[in-house]
Amino acid sequence: MSAVPVSGAAPAAAPPASPIFGLRLATGLAGVLLAVLVAGLNENITKVALADIRGAMGIARDDASWLVALYAAASVSAMAFAPWCSVTFSLRRLTAAAILVCMAAGVLCPFAPNLSVLMVLRVVQGAAGGALPPMLMTVALRFLPPNIKLYGLGGYALSATFGPSLGTPLAAFWTEYLGWQWAFWQVVPGSIAALLMVSWGLPQDPLRLERLRQFDWRGLLLGLPAISMLVVGLLQGERLAWFASPLICVLLGGGLLLLVLFFINEWSHPLPFFKLQLLSRRNLSHALLTLGGVLFVLLAVILIPSSYLAQVHAYRPLQTAPVMLMVALPQLIALPLVAALCNIRAVDCRWVLAIGLALLALSCVLGARMSPDWIRMHFYLLQAVQIFAQPMAVIPLLLLATTGLAPQDGPFASAWFNTIKGMSAVVATGVLDALITRRNHFHSTVLSDRLGNLPGAVDVPGLAQRMHAQVVTLTSSDLYLIVAAIALAMIVIIPILPTRVHPPRAA
Repeated sequence: MSAVPVSGAAPAAAPPASPIFGLRLATGLAGVLLAVLVAGLNENITKVALADIRGAMGIARDDASWLVALYAAASVSAMAFAPWCSVTFSLRRLTAAAILVCMAAGVLCPFAPNLSVLMVLRVVQGAAGGALPPMLMTVALRFLPPNIKLYGLGGYALSATFGPSLGTPLAAFWTEYLGWQWAFWQVVPGSIAALLMVSWGLPQDPLRLERLRQFDWRGLLLGLPAISMLVVGLLQGERLAWFASPLICVLLGGGLLLLVLFFINEWSHPLPFFKLQLLSRRNLSHALLTLGGVLFVLLAVILIPSSYLAQVHAYRPLQTAPVMLMVALPQLIALPLVAALCNIRAVDCRWVLAIGLALLALSCVLGARMSPDWIRMHFYLLQAVQIFAQPMAVIPLLLLATTGLAPQDGPFASAWFNTIKGMSAVVATGVLDALITRRNHFHSTVLSDRLGNLPGAVDVPGLAQRMHAQVVTLTSSDLYLIVAAIALAMIVIIPILPTRVHPPRAA
């Protein structure tokens, strides 16, 4: 499973033979899936419960923003480098270690004596949690029989659809009924179960420490700070006024420069972290490009209703939870059904993708008609449309990206897919924050000018509150239209870039 060597390098060792798929391997795969979901929920829950955590631990708002940024930087960086480590130190060892570290850090976080210690714990936990999604994709590609491989990849898709939507309801439950500490401790039960399942279910590969002789140390020294700087710069950009801040200029400019140097190094290294040559595969390049757009849309359709309900109607997470659950829980049924549809040879997954994107655009167009009178029930129709739209927009990308891969290229595809997945979520967060600020300012200015020309308008009772509600509503409507346009734009490139693939079958 190592890189294809360049001239003069030692030939790559053959990948270990895959054991027969049965109860034991199925248990191991389920354990990795559970660990990925737990890690994803941990990230989303602590974001939603951040106000309660800040209040309990006496952390200022600006300081708390670094907790989120540093966690994300560690997580995305781990997604990039974990596949290489899994080949070198074995899949089971790395997965078990990541689960154990993620759980231990979660247990310790509420006991952190100060902000600095808490940040260190969150960085460690972010790195451990970020290492897990690539392991899930690698396990699915390596061990699942061809005729059910797509169902395993459908399980991976849960991390993009099910996990983010479930974060708000669970955060509401922990903070309302059990205490803010459980925003951290909720990783413990699932991690224990996942650790047992992985330890028993996954086969133990031998160590391949000979790979360390060709360790890509230059790639690590370039890539790790590049990814970390870009993530932190994007997440802190809006708060620090973007390029008006010297820190953001250094983070984004320096990060981009290091990233370019990193990819130049990876192109010719005999044992790279990223295999750039794989991007010549049209379907993989299309899947990575579209994945970024899909994740932007999925993040937006979670953020817009929850932010609107909180700002206009003062909903707490517990009151917003039913809107999120409307999409999250049916995913457990919708994902296998969409996987089964794409697993039919006569079905062209490109058009499943197109229909999924069209449904996401429809949901956003319906949302753009919102008014300040909208409450929770008005979002149910929008969420219902997304039940099948979300898996239809993700599972075909997994099929396009992985079909026809050689076994030794599995870890490289996993590194590409997961790093783009993690970085896309960060870019989406930064862009949405900037859009919200700009559109809020625009609508506030326009409404203020109009009210200023109306005699006696300033004497209307509750004017400021009504104006704020109108601004938030107009901004939310704008975001829905922007997201709909992104979804439609991704449909346009489907007939141009990807080629048709058939679901994998045994030879």
